[in-house]
This record gives sequence, structure tokens and C-alpha cells, in this order.
Amino acid sequence: MQFTAGQIAQFLGGIVEGDPNVEINRPAKIEEGGHGAITFFANPKYEPYVYTTNASAILVGRDFVPDKPVPATMIRVDNVYAAIAALLEEYGKHAPKPENEGISSLAFIHPGALIEEGVSIGPFSVVEKGARIARGARLVSQVYIGPDAEVGEETLIYPGVKVYHQCRIGRRCVLHANAVVGSDGFGFSPKEDGSYQKIAQIGNVVLEDDVEIGANTVIDRATMGSTLIRKGVKIDNLVQVAHNVEIGAHTAIAAQVGIAGSTRIGEQVQIGGQAGFAGHIRIADRVKVQGQSGVLGSVEKDGMIIGGAPAMGYREFLKASALFKLLPEMEKRLRMLEAKSNPEKP
Repeated sequence: MQFTAGQIAQFLGGIVEGDPNVEINRPAKIEEGGHGAITFFANPKYEPYVYTTNASAILVGRDFVPDKPVPATMIRVDNVYAAIAALLEEYGKHAPKPENEGISSLAFIHPGALIEEGVSIGPFSVVEKGARIARGARLVSQVYIGPDAEVGEETLIYPGVKVYHQCRIGRRCVLHANAVVGSDGFGFSPKEDGSYQKIAQIGNVVLEDDVEIGANTVIDRATMGSTLIRKGVKIDNLVQVAHNVEIGAHTAIAAQVGIAGSTRIGEQVQIGGQAGFAGHIRIADRVKVQGQSGVLGSVEKDGMIIGGAPAMGYREFLKASALFKLLPEMEKRLRMLEAKSNPEKP
């Protein structure tokens, strides 16, 4: 797919500085851009690449003042991240998509399943009794949909995904390869002899509309009731969501996060990679959690930024981090002061 810089600027509501007729055929990272590529500059630490990139065009902020000549045609926009997101979405519309149409002869569809019009089901997929696949949904291949499960309209499910019995997937969701929705929650009761009695997990998982689940992410079914993933939630790869968790609308969760049972995450929360959450706590709306944080208690204040393990206010964490590396020298000075104040002490 090929555009000119001028066409891209018009699409993004930007202003061209340079050759508006330069042809663009792909997006690229600023350090890798070549002839025909368009890249972007939004993070100050990448500014040196602005003056050396081989890309044909570059998206920059309207207020960017270069220190040196910029070899690429610049397209000035109000919000660089929003502009590159819109551009990538446009390119994504023309990217290769799974090609299976209709229901493959190599798929197994139980006679008791309901398959609506326009559904695509790829080879070696299984749809069990009582399951409902809504209009326009696409199951690429090797997908398992359990008994009485539901898949909403225009949802896209990639290879290897497993949706267990009675779980519900909303409209326009995307489930990436090998995600598991509805496996048993981790419920065991200790017995007197030291062994464990399994607690039946009789609830389900509900994904509301426009949810995206990354590859190899697991969302456990509720012990009772539902594990709830509200509308617009975006979950990265390799995330573990335990039983009876509720994640509020439009929350974003990066890779390798673990959320223990019955925790409530608010709306529009942003969670960095490898953060961990204890069970039965509440996280308020619009909270930001730094990567690798250990959140052991509830966060009641909306919009708070937290970090560290155990997690604390982000500014307090930065101050504490600055002191960590000084501790050996502080200990040495403390011992010297103690020696001076107690010269007879061995």
C-alpha cells in the first residue's frame, strides 16, 4: 500500500515540511527506517535518530524545533502517538488476514451448536454442544469452544485458543494464539493429612465487547459467579488472571502480570509488565502501576501512580530507590560515628 507524504498529512490533519510527493509504502522504527518508510519521533531520547534516519518521512510534534537539518520530510501533527496509531490502523486494514471462509470440512461442529450467518471456522477447530458462534465471528484453526460457550459478533479467535464451557466472549474481541479462557481457578482446601481437597469452580468467565487478549494469557473461571473482563480491556501476552477477578473498562495490562483471586481492578488502569497483585484487594480507577511492582494492599485514591515491592507512591519509591545504592556508604559512616562516640566499645 503506497501513499504520498501529502496524502498522509491530509489523513492525519498534519502539515508537511519537505517534499509532499515523496512516496511512502510502510511504517518503520526510527532507527531502522529506509527509503519509502515513514517513522515517528515522540520520545526525546530518540532525537539523535531524527538527524540520521534513512526514512523518507517522519511524524513530529507541531512544536518540535530541530537542532540540525532533518533529511526526511517532516509531517507535523498535534499528537504523534495518536497519529502513528491512526496510521498503523490504516495500514493494518490492508495487512494479510486469515483466509479461511465458511466452515472447514476438517472442523468438528456438534449438531447441537448454533452457528450464525457469516461465521468462519478453520481446520481442526471444535465447537461443542450448546455453543453459540455469532454472526461474522472467525475461528482461525485449532480453536476449541466448549459446551454452552458463546462467541460474539465479529470476534476473531486465533489458533490454539481454548474457551471452556459456559464462558462468554463479547463482540469484536480478539483472542491471540493459545489464550485460555475459563480454566479452573486455583481453589484447594488444606486437609488434616497435609493434602488438598479441590474446590469445584462452577462459575464462568465473561469478556465484554472490544476486549483483546494476548497470546498464552490465562483467565480462570470463577469459583461462583463470573470472572469479569469489562469492555475495551487490553491484556498483553503471558498474563494470569485468577478466579473472580474483575477488571474495569479500558484498563491496559502489560505482559507477565499476575492478578490473584477476587481482586478488583478499576477502569482505565495502566499496569506495567511483571507487576503482581495480592488477592481480595481493590485498585481505584486510573491508577498507574510501575512494572515489577508488588501490590499487596488496596489503592483507594483514583489516579495514583505507584511502584516498588511492596508498592508505594511513585515519588516515594523514586526517593527510596535513590537511597538504596547509598546504604553501604551510609552503614560505613554510621559505624565510624559509633566508633567515635564509643571508643572503648570493641
